[in-house]
Amino acid sequence: MEVVRYTYRLRPGATATSALLAEWGRCRFLWNEAVHQQKVGAKPTFVSLSKILTEARARSAWLRAGSQVAQQQTLRTYAAALRHSFTVPGRGRPTVKTRKRSLPSMEYTLRGFTIADRRLRLAGGITMPVVWSRDLPSPPTSVRVYQDSLGHWYASFVVRREAAAAPEASEAIGVDWGVKTTATTTDARFDLPYLGHRKRCAAELARTQRKMARRRRPKGHTHSNGYRRAKRAAAKLHKKAARQNTHDSRQWAKRVVDHHQVIAVEDFKPTFLTRSTMARKAADAAIGAAKRELIQQGTRAGRKVVLVPPAYTTMTCSSCAARAKQRIGLNVRIFECAACGFTACRDLNAARTVLATVERDRAGADDVRHVTTSLRNAGSDAVRAGNPLVSSVGKR
Repeated sequence: MEVVRYTYRLRPGATATSALLAEWGRCRFLWNEAVHQQKVGAKPTFVSLSKILTEARARSAWLRAGSQVAQQQTLRTYAAALRHSFTVPGRGRPTVKTRKRSLPSMEYTLRGFTIADRRLRLAGGITMPVVWSRDLPSPPTSVRVYQDSLGHWYASFVVRREAAAAPEASEAIGVDWGVKTTATTTDARFDLPYLGHRKRCAAELARTQRKMARRRRPKGHTHSNGYRRAKRAAAKLHKKAARQNTHDSRQWAKRVVDHHQVIAVEDFKPTFLTRSTMARKAADAAIGAAKRELIQQGTRAGRKVVLVPPAYTTMTCSSCAARAKQRIGLNVRIFECAACGFTACRDLNAARTVLATVERDRAGADDVRHVTTSLRNAGSDAVRAGNPLVSSVGKR
């Protein structure tokens, strides 16, 4: 059995939408109060925040009008986010949720929702129809109701289902991320090319953005309906491209996972590209989405997924393990080893180096600097046949 989420579109009416937004206003108030407690040094925990909520509901009729389940889950989510900010590298402290920038998102446990007549009923008498695109595999244990940037409402149910058996596989593959080619692998059949979904709709997007610029009113004035329509059209184009990238990433990740037992993935973080001249193309490549799908599907299928730090992967020769003395510029697309004369595409060489580091049980920066000595003496076919990882590297 595996725990997964099944997401469905909701069709709330005007009354249900108003009730959901009012509920979100209460949850947002509690989140911001928890952020304030942390900033003043109160060291909030879920227990202390629950006591504050109980006292606040006793005093405020406005809070009592909302669902206690959704409010408690908001505080539980905040406590988890605060705990992760201390334990997960790169996580910052929870920040204030403003009314203009934050989108509604509420959690309900079994005490806070029911499904009757194929409609979702939330605590507080909020009832709305659900677009059941597929049947639930089991009764849900919780649901997240949220709104996206287009104003559409969704319900994400947590359910259990039978885990599908992954196909038998024994091969290994290395994955190197890039912009010109989103994912370069040691086997060219599984490369993920740059698809350019946002690039194809760039002209239409520019047209809607020009409409927004013409219809924008000075600060402090209410925007016109024409401006809102143009803004919504631009948001639809962004959402369409994002969904296409997600779909293609899932299809590619499934192909890779179905055919390989060991997946060595470069632990590349593309955030720095947003500050470069390649920001638009990097965002269109959706490296983060492809990496996330590959890791999730590989882990779910029981494959060995190893994240390899990207340090020195481009500078290390995958044939003799020699490292270049100087950093290779981005304009140099062919890797040439000064020690053995090996020549290959720089991304392919990096993918093979990423795969070679998995031969050792850990994948750290030292493993990339000093690639396994077996690579230096991997000239015999007998050694290659005895180690599938070495064999995979030596094929190209």
